[in-house]
Amino acid sequence: MKAIVIGCGRVGSAVAQQLQASNWEVTVCDENEDALGRLGEQWTGGFLVGHGMDFQLLREAGIEEADAVVVTTDGDNTNLVIAQAAQKQFQVPTVIVRVLDPARAQFYATRGLRIVCPTSAAIETLVGAVREAEEVKV
Repeated sequence: MKAIVIGCGRVGSAVAQQLQASNWEVTVCDENEDALGRLGEQWTGGFLVGHGMDFQLLREAGIEEADAVVVTTDGDNTNLVIAQAAQKQFQVPTVIVRVLDPARAQFYATRGLRIVCPTSAAIETLVGAVREAEEVKV
């Protein structure tokens, strides 16, 4: 199985490492060459420097044969554009995109993108923890 991870911050690098540990062939793309250091000394996958909206870069990464694309840059707009291109232009079967804005995440989820929204997850977890604490006091 082949995956491309766009964005090599804390999330993207961890996703790439875990997929590679599960025997996926992984290529990571990031604008910052120094981000390669996040993947560690044992990294044997691919790494390309460039912007994830560059179709030529995506082709070099192997998007036309990819089974999955995970988009985790620090910009919601960038992530959504890349995810839509992967899904619609390149017909990648599994496209997963991180979106920080809950309203935007919900909007694009209704349009067929697989969204991970850490902001919504944090809100749910925090509110749940407060409610659990409330129940203990009663």
